[in-house]
Amino acid sequence: MRLSVLSLVLLFAPCLLAAAPPARSIGDDSVEATIASLTAKFGEAQAARIRVGVRQVADRWWPTDGDAEAFAAFCADNFVADEGVLAGELARLERVLEHVSGHLHVVRRELLTPQDLDTGPVGRVDSLMAAFDLGSHLSDDLFAAKVAHFALLNFPVHSLADRLAAGSTWDRVAWARSRLMDSFAERVPAEVAQEATRALTAADRYIAEYNIRMDRLIAPDGSRPFPAGLRLVTHWGLRDELASHYGEKDALVKQRMIQKVMERIVRQEIPRVVIDNPTADWAPESNSVALAPGAKALADLEREPDTRYAVWLANFRALRRADPYCPAAPSVIARSFESGRQIPEKEVEALLTTVLAAPEVRQLGALIARRLGRPLEPFDIWYPGFKARSGRSEEELDRLVRSRYPTVAAFQADLPRILRDLGFAPERAAWLAARIVVDPSRGVGHAMGAAMRGDEAHLRTRIPPEGMNYKGYNIAIHELGHNVEQVFSLDGIDHWLLSGVPNNAFTEALAYSFQNRDLELLGLGGPDRDARATAALGALWATYEIGGVALVDMKVWRWLYAHPEATPAELKQAVLAAAREVWNAYFAPVFGRPGYMAPVPGRDECDLLAVYSHMVSYPLYLSDYAIGHIIDFQISAKLTGPAFGAQFERMARQGRVTPDGWMKGAVGTPISAEALLAAARTALADEQAREARREVRIDVQ
Repeated sequence: MRLSVLSLVLLFAPCLLAAAPPARSIGDDSVEATIASLTAKFGEAQAARIRVGVRQVADRWWPTDGDAEAFAAFCADNFVADEGVLAGELARLERVLEHVSGHLHVVRRELLTPQDLDTGPVGRVDSLMAAFDLGSHLSDDLFAAKVAHFALLNFPVHSLADRLAAGSTWDRVAWARSRLMDSFAERVPAEVAQEATRALTAADRYIAEYNIRMDRLIAPDGSRPFPAGLRLVTHWGLRDELASHYGEKDALVKQRMIQKVMERIVRQEIPRVVIDNPTADWAPESNSVALAPGAKALADLEREPDTRYAVWLANFRALRRADPYCPAAPSVIARSFESGRQIPEKEVEALLTTVLAAPEVRQLGALIARRLGRPLEPFDIWYPGFKARSGRSEEELDRLVRSRYPTVAAFQADLPRILRDLGFAPERAAWLAARIVVDPSRGVGHAMGAAMRGDEAHLRTRIPPEGMNYKGYNIAIHELGHNVEQVFSLDGIDHWLLSGVPNNAFTEALAYSFQNRDLELLGLGGPDRDARATAALGALWATYEIGGVALVDMKVWRWLYAHPEATPAELKQAVLAAAREVWNAYFAPVFGRPGYMAPVPGRDECDLLAVYSHMVSYPLYLSDYAIGHIIDFQISAKLTGPAFGAQFERMARQGRVTPDGWMKGAVGTPISAEALLAAARTALADEQAREARREVRIDVQ
């Protein structure tokens, strides 16, 4: 996963404020007089630019900036009519902002090091410093110095509608100018950006430290199904552990137990004492706890007191204070989709439901049930059977990975070889590897890119003392994909203002293109002729799963805006209701009711979709994964064979244009699930034909 707390602050901070903005201090008469004066000076050819620029400055001119006379004087002194001079001013702004943002990013990365990396216990000062953000003053300072006003006077602020209507006709300089103004569209006081940092950092810490001691779990028969020392972060570790047991004799015992753990977490029924506690035995089914071997079970130990939902609410309340400052996008939801994702919320929802309601999903669910030889159970949303493992078990893969990567340094040293094997030319692989630093992660792992050219991207991965396991390796290869995109879209970009990708779904898609080849990079063979069909089925199931979770996230944020004074307990009930609503609409028709589940009054539905930790620590991020799977499948046809490296670089260097513009540049078509669904239909038909042939052979025999 690419997004960090810093990334979230940068996304939402341009609009954060505790109170309503000051009333506009420049009257319409002063605005019109200034426009008339400048037009007389520079001519009618500049009239349209002057009108837009003067009004943009007036809308963001506060009493502390000066009176109407100071406003008029500033505009007269700083409007630039000459296009050559204006190009020089743009270049200077771009260079300075790159260095300022880049160095602030380096400082922030250092402040977060004890929290993000496995460097030992987090000290008291570490926790205090993690909430300290020098960048929170940047917007204030740029407006106080009137740098922001200069940009507003000379360059237009564009809405998403503007970019969708005209962006396809812009050249790279026009796009750079447009992106420059994202930094100045709203005026931000520093203290509120700092408050957002504190809330998001606290949420990230809560999730990173939420570990379940699997070796302390007790099954109904009194056994301990999981090995000694197994400690998993929720939800990522629990999900991956559950998926790793398919094909084992006792898989259902372990998988049902993990599902029960997840349910206890989202319902806040989990006893507080068992969270990351190596001395507490816990029976998730009965919810009883024993604090020492042989001690009498205590069934009524205090549960975690809705902390999960209190943290969620803290993020909501910090981020929604932006609303008065963002008239074009007056909610966190609108800013997340319109500004951050650059796709309207309704279009994202329509894209998700296209997959969730697709008849191909029901056919795929039936295929999975046939493969498993049993009815589907809720945890089968994480069925991994379309991921090739070359016939090897998780244990075998763990041994292979541990022998190759006992330390972070070993993985770092192997980066050039990994990149060459993916298809990057040797000199390009060396260039990339020199710009990526591998760090030991405290959490599940993430990729933190640089913010200025010349700095390194950081790959954070969790490596236990006994060495990297397969799950960690799989995640690390995914994060490496993020890092390579980050390097190309920064160090390889023509304008720093265009660095990055249109939204996080694109970097997720590019990261999947690495992750899908993890076994090949271990020397376990490349894709066979059926790989494309298998990939289509895997992508469809993964999009179905995460699309449902993303829809829950979106529904909850709508509920929060309708109930801004909600308590943590009320939010909990709303989250569970949203999870059950989505399950009933899109999953129950595929899954039905597992036979082992007896009806429970008031709990006759599945709320497993509420378990994703992103909902707590990465607001409204989840739909990027679903869109990322769709994009991944669209671009995968280009990312094949020896051309992989060159095609990856070509796509990544397009930068932050519109999502559909990026996709058209990459593959010639806009974002659509149809390619995925069509490939899945073909793959399902092939599977049915193979099953029919097998039945015929059995009948003949």
